Amino acid sequence: MQTRCKSPTSIAAGAGTDENGGLDTLADRHMGNRLSQIATRTGDDGTTGLSDGSRVPKDHLRVQAMGDVDELNSHLGLLLAEPLPDDVRELLVTIQHELFNLGGELSWPGGELLKDAAVLRLDEALAHYNEHLPRLKEFILPAGTRSAAIAHVCRTVARRAERAVITLAATEPIRAAPRQYLNRLSDLLFVLARVLNRANLDGLGGDDVYWQSERMKRLDAADH
Repeated sequence: MQTRCKSPTSIAAGAGTDENGGLDTLADRHMGNRLSQIATRTGDDGTTGLSDGSRVPKDHLRVQAMGDVDELNSHLGLLLAEPLPDDVRELLVTIQHELFNLGGELSWPGGELLKDAAVLRLDEALAHYNEHLPRLKEFILPAGTRSAAIAHVCRTVARRAERAVITLAATEPIRAAPRQYLNRLSDLLFVLARVLNRANLDGLGGDDVYWQSERMKRLDAADH
């Protein structure tokens, strides 16, 4: 039987973690069994299962936050399909795995999968890449190379996911790490977009694309 890729919403009920922060063996086996099915039909009633075995409506705040994180990870997958510097590629692959942990934690009320060290890694990456960029003197547009533009899309989805987690945290207990991770990640993706424009691996970039405030003033004046 064909196996499909599942988002963190499908992590097995009652999942625990091993010493490395991964799912325990029983949960791994349980999830493996679930992933072997193409369609479970259990969601036909408009509900979905969480990792603790409970079921909630698919428009529940928790599910919305999980979905935004899943969408973010998918956009990162699209970015990874572009030509990238090797170090950026390695970083983004790590981030994809950490986002899957983050989504898994959201699907497991009271659980903990995303480690504080993951937030620290983003802080270190942010400092590393930002150190080599010139200071901004003007706002920049989400444009340039294709990879930089996709990084900006990832950035905006990360902000939406962060807002969804904040909204959820207003109604249910949520650890600070998921919110902090998404906040740092959005900042990092802004910086990486600048890095990718300068890498210019598709020949469409080379520098930031600045918002031309004076140009807009001239255009507005010409309209009048």
